Amino acid sequence: MVSSLKKFAPRREHKERGQISSRKHLGHLEKHKDYVLRAQDYREKQRVLKRLRERAATRNPDEFYFNMERSQMKDGVHIEERRQALTMEVQRLMDTQDVTYVKMQRDINRRKIERLQSELHIADTPKGSHLGPRHTVFVDSEEDVRKFKAAEHFNTLPEFIDRKYNRPKIETLESGDIARPTGSMLKKAVKTRVERLQELKDRLEREEQLQRAESEMLLRRSLKEKGARKKVGKDRLGLAIYKWKAERKK
Repeated sequence: MVSSLKKFAPRREHKERGQISSRKHLGHLEKHKDYVLRAQDYREKQRVLKRLRERAATRNPDEFYFNMERSQMKDGVHIEERRQALTMEVQRLMDTQDVTYVKMQRDINRRKIERLQSELHIADTPKGSHLGPRHTVFVDSEEDVRKFKAAEHFNTLPEFIDRKYNRPKIETLESGDIARPTGSMLKKAVKTRVERLQELKDRLEREEQLQRAESEMLLRRSLKEKGARKKVGKDRLGLAIYKWKAERKK
């Protein structure tokens, strides 16, 4: 009974001292926990080196596999064709995460892109641009098309026709009941718009990277499975595109 209660008895906490001021020029004083981590890392690297030496010693010089045709040596480092064409962000994502995580991140990023686009869709576009939503007006004949004037139809001034929002009518302009924004309000609005556009640009680039990572991970999974396949071309990065033979599933 007494032995089982020992672990509940208060114990003195033994603290390790830090580096004394006269030896601070020598750097951080290593603690025991630091040594344990360093020793574990050293032993793990030694085990890897031992395993590689054993493989090199027992290697068959006549050994061949098809991946040798798709890989090459550069400065003593193996470089694979598909991996070399990908960015570092995509490679790091493929090495540390699985397809489910990438799909989840794509869904989250896609929803944020839709939200940003819905916030920015009311912004003005350059004159003559056909991007974004349009306002279509239907008339009865070709003669009405030639005589059609947008300013008269919307009852506003010609200077406001290209606006997608805040298009006041002539009666409103004549009455003078228009709230004019101050300079600070305009600066804040411009700053917010620039930030939203930059965020949208970054989100679109991230969507492209996530889509590339997901397709590459699915392709690598398919390449490991059985089934007849052949190369049918190359994508914009110069990587092979495969097509699998149709098989009837039971």
